[in-house]
Amino acid sequence: MGNKPIVIGVAGGTGSGKTTVAKEIYNEFANQSILMIEQDAYYKDQSDIPMEERLKTNYDHPLAFDNDLLIQHIESLLNYESIDKPVYDYAAHTRSSEVNHLEPKDVIILEGILVLEDERLRNLMDIKLFVDTDADIRIIRRMVRDISERGRTIESVIDQYTSVVRPMHLQFIEPTKRYADIIIPEGGQNRVAIDLMVTKIKTILEHKAIL
Repeated sequence: MGNKPIVIGVAGGTGSGKTTVAKEIYNEFANQSILMIEQDAYYKDQSDIPMEERLKTNYDHPLAFDNDLLIQHIESLLNYESIDKPVYDYAAHTRSSEVNHLEPKDVIILEGILVLEDERLRNLMDIKLFVDTDADIRIIRRMVRDISERGRTIESVIDQYTSVVRPMHLQFIEPTKRYADIIIPEGGQNRVAIDLMVTKIKTILEHKAIL
């Protein structure tokens, strides 16, 4: 097969709606050849360090991710080779022994807070999106999610947000906006932006089919 798959990076802060945007795009092509990869699956394996050290992991820092493995996997998919995507065990704060076997597809969506931070990853992308949502909306969404889905208290969510999430966002995530081809305000609620993206991807796929 002469053509290589197209890679779409979807970045943005916690609660920005980036996952919703990625899923909306994915759903538009659900009956076609499309694959979603979450950067969260590529948190580093920490099985060699004690639990009390693992508990200090800063999941909002670029160094928390095993980008070498992620890049290797994207490159395999670009060569139409299958991969075994890791599974992260949040309870154990390390990589699970399980993997998800993924077959290569024509469209790859790579979604995560820091997918635009590593130049090597950016260079593999055909389209780079940044979902840009105001900080107050993002903290509210995070609070609702963490309290309802993860059994957290309001105090713990606020503490984590102010001590880790916010400074990491300002230091590492926000600056990657400059690398985006398209900045989508208000995430998943932005139908116009999602429709534009879907149209653009269809054009690329049709063009590839003709070549």
